[in-house]
Order: sequence, then C-alpha cells, then structure tokens
Amino acid sequence: MKVIVFGATGMIGQGVLRECLLDPDVERVVALGRSSTKQLDPKFNEIVHGNLFDLSAIEDQLTGFDACFFCLGVSSFRMKEADYAHLTYDLTFGIARVLSRINPGMTFSYVSGSGTDTTERGNSMWARVKGRTENALLRMPFKAAYMFRPGAIQPMNGIRSKTPMYQAVISVMGPLFPLLRRSFPNAITTTQQLGRAMVATAKQRGPSRTFEPRDITRY
Repeated sequence: MKVIVFGATGMIGQGVLRECLLDPDVERVVALGRSSTKQLDPKFNEIVHGNLFDLSAIEDQLTGFDACFFCLGVSSFRMKEADYAHLTYDLTFGIARVLSRINPGMTFSYVSGSGTDTTERGNSMWARVKGRTENALLRMPFKAAYMFRPGAIQPMNGIRSKTPMYQAVISVMGPLFPLLRRSFPNAITTTQQLGRAMVATAKQRGPSRTFEPRDITRY
C-alpha cells in the first residue's frame, strides 16, 4: 500500500507516520507539508510545498496512492469563523478534490474531533466547520472516506505537540494519563491507537465511516 500523509510534523501526524513506517503492508510513505519532518527511512519520502492551497505544480507527484491520512489542523481558539473555515474546510476540500480526481481508488482518512456537528447548525463554531468538512468529504468520489474523531490524545513514543500550550498541559498531565485512560477508556486515545486505526481501515474497509474515541481505542 502506498500512502500520503498531510500534517506529518504535528503531534497526530507524527503518530500516524510512525505507524505507517512500522506496518509491513505499507510499502511507500510520502509526507506532504510546508516543512520537513527530518524523518529518515528507506520507504519514506517527503514533498515540502509552501502553498497547500495550490497543488498544481506538484500534481504529477501525487498519483498512484492508495490512501491519504489527513492530519492537518489548527486550533479555533480566538479565531473568527471565516478564518477557521478557510484553514479547515477550504484547505481540506481543495486538497481532497485534487486527490479524488487523480487517485479515484484512494481511501481518504480525516482527523476531525469528538463533538463534531454534522448538522452544521449547532452553537459551537469549530464543530459546525468540522461537520461541514466531514459532510463534504463523505460526498466525494473516493473509494472510501473515514472520519476520525479523537477526544483527548496522549502522545506516545517521544512524540511532542508543536502547540506550546497543549504541550505544557501534556507535560503536567503526563503522569496521570495511565490512570485517566483506565478511568475513561472511551474518552482518551493515544497517538499510537489513532495511527493504527487509520492504517487498519485503509488496508481493510472499516466497520463505520465515523470513528469516535471508543472506536479508536480498540486498536
């Protein structure tokens, strides 16, 4: 299986990339992003591209893939809805439209969030935008599309968050994560579980198009 990963330098993307590199059924991994992952592996390559809103210059490098793991995302904290929608809906939809056209047999897996509002009419701005994005992806002509909605995420295997505030919380909460996972097994996932779940559903059709935290923790 040949896969492409968006957002491989972020906390979730690092976890997904790690599981791709470890899985023997994944023969080639390409990370596409604005900065280098600094990752070295025989089956790994990367494309550093400054403008993810326009992939026309690199389209010829994006063909022949079986799966896409879309891990790009920004926090909605203090953002206006139009700005958040541009970096969430517009960016994701634009990339997915290109990939679905040149890789019609592709499986597309999108990292959304627990509490996403697919009615697109709720009070939570981020949830409405994520819901709109999910709805658009599920209508696209991919072989299959899966929406992953993790809640709290524990980074594993030395992975760190690029967001200073989130990493600070993780550092403080780190010793408590094992207890929290035992107490709330359906609310907290790890980067390892999320990565494995995404790879598994790309290899074999998943039981559902939407994965909540309790579904992800089974992997």
